Amino acid sequence: MAIIGTGTDNINTLRLWEAEAVNDFNFLEFNNCQYDAAVKDKNSAENISKVLYPNDNSHEGKVLRLKQQYFFSSASLQDILKRYKQRHGTEFKWFADETVIQLNDTHPTISIPELVRLLTKEGCDFDWALGMARAAFAYTNHTVMQEALEKWDINLMKSIIPEVYEIIVKINDRLVNELKSKGYDQPIGKVKKGETPKTKMDNMVIIDGQRVHMARMATYCSSYVNGVAAIHTQILKDDTLKEWYELYPERFQNKTNGVTQRRWLALCNPELSEFITDLIGKKWIRNLDDLKRLESKITDENVDKFNGIKYQKKKELSEFIQKHDGVWIDPDFMFDIQVKRLHEYKRQLMNAFSIMAIYFRLKEGKLPNFTPTAFIFGAKAAPGYARAKAIIKYINEIANLINNDPEVNNKMKVVFVSNYNVSYAEKIIPAADIHEQISTAGTEASGTSNMKFMINGAVTIGTWDGANIEIAEHAGIDNEYIFGARVEEINEIKDTYDPKKIYESNAELKRVIDTLVDGRFSDGGKTGEGSFKELHDSLLEGASWHQADHYFILRDLPEYIETKIRVNNDYKDRRAFARKCLMNTANSGQFSSDRTILQYATELWRVK
Repeated sequence: MAIIGTGTDNINTLRLWEAEAVNDFNFLEFNNCQYDAAVKDKNSAENISKVLYPNDNSHEGKVLRLKQQYFFSSASLQDILKRYKQRHGTEFKWFADETVIQLNDTHPTISIPELVRLLTKEGCDFDWALGMARAAFAYTNHTVMQEALEKWDINLMKSIIPEVYEIIVKINDRLVNELKSKGYDQPIGKVKKGETPKTKMDNMVIIDGQRVHMARMATYCSSYVNGVAAIHTQILKDDTLKEWYELYPERFQNKTNGVTQRRWLALCNPELSEFITDLIGKKWIRNLDDLKRLESKITDENVDKFNGIKYQKKKELSEFIQKHDGVWIDPDFMFDIQVKRLHEYKRQLMNAFSIMAIYFRLKEGKLPNFTPTAFIFGAKAAPGYARAKAIIKYINEIANLINNDPEVNNKMKVVFVSNYNVSYAEKIIPAADIHEQISTAGTEASGTSNMKFMINGAVTIGTWDGANIEIAEHAGIDNEYIFGARVEEINEIKDTYDPKKIYESNAELKRVIDTLVDGRFSDGGKTGEGSFKELHDSLLEGASWHQADHYFILRDLPEYIETKIRVNNDYKDRRAFARKCLMNTANSGQFSSDRTILQYATELWRVK
């Protein structure tokens, strides 16, 4: 696919891959049994490239995902080698000088042993090939979530990619020898009688028990390792990859994520784009830092023009939602929006609880001056993520309650838009007054939707996490609404945290959380037995794989509710609130992907 920039000298190519069966079957030649087998073979091959990241809850899903990762990685590597050989033949000594392969999290990490395998097939010595791979690869970590740091069962690898697994064994042997030479196999701390001593090496070996740790292989076999926001990179150094940072401090860098202003402002919000261009010219389209010049243009007249544009985008979104989801939202409402992947750590559930708290307060007359607000959600859950799907169901149940209650639906509306995607986002983001970035501190690597909202003139209600920190530092913390425990406090309380104590001592929180199980809402099962009960238990009892309320919802919820009420009150002064919004737009230059890619190119890829 041609990727076209500005001018004929700025065209690149994106290579896409499609899996097909090796044999071109003539189905007419087969008997029934052969026909069935051939169809199964053909479908199995085509499934590899049909859906990215298939559900891997089952054994079959894991097989398909591993095949998919290997297929895309190997196809790309073979293409790289083919083009290299067109220039240099089989003399590979310049390979790492001309090639950088950036690992986008752990999904393509199978590329490391595959490149070694391909180079050895070309006649290269194993140690030399591994050295070349370690020079050519760089690893971007996108998450500190342990479940996202991939670990593959060795028996699965042996059955699907046995030659590659043999390479991984050899790489692990090299790592173990290197770690032992540096004393990483020595016991840490006191060893009790009968206990196996702990060593630094325990958290570093690639093959650990019956599993292959892909993040460890990516870190060991890369020339650079980077996080995607300042706090995220610091957490990698201090915690997630602590032992690796101690061993290879020179490898670690930060590359804060960015978004492209061409799509996320110029294309999706032409009215705001024209407004900005009229004030400062159009250099911002290629140099987002130029938006800084907007600060001196924030006059009452321009603030009023901005509010007019915001109203127009809200009206457009209201009409779009009514057409696609059958819910009408008054564009005079304040638009409070949370759109992103549905995951517990992003805490859409906490947002839902806060809405119920506001609902009860309105019903009881405790919020007489509440600014009418639309709470808009958009998200998709991973196919096998049952708890995430339960949260989506719960939010939709809340929407049904509130939108059909004549006592409150002139003050609040709730909608969970269907089939949230980029096209929907292009409508939603320009219309936001405030956007929610409420992950538990220390869990969101960066976030990029927060940057898209910032560029389009919305304020953040969020935790001190991910890129929120840098957004607040650039736009000014007075122009955002920051709440909740910070990483340092989370680390202090996580071993003694007791959410049940908070639940039992705070009547409002208890009432809100109990809406999961009090019969008010249906999850399709018997009250107190279904997926909502499982959510309730996850907060108060925990589960076999996590402690109770492991994303600290109850810790942050009271402050979060009060912060939302404060935002609601501030919104009444439309000019003052719009100034906060425009200050966000004016200071969003740091968050252009142009800056991010330039940093990758000059600081990691050695592009001159």
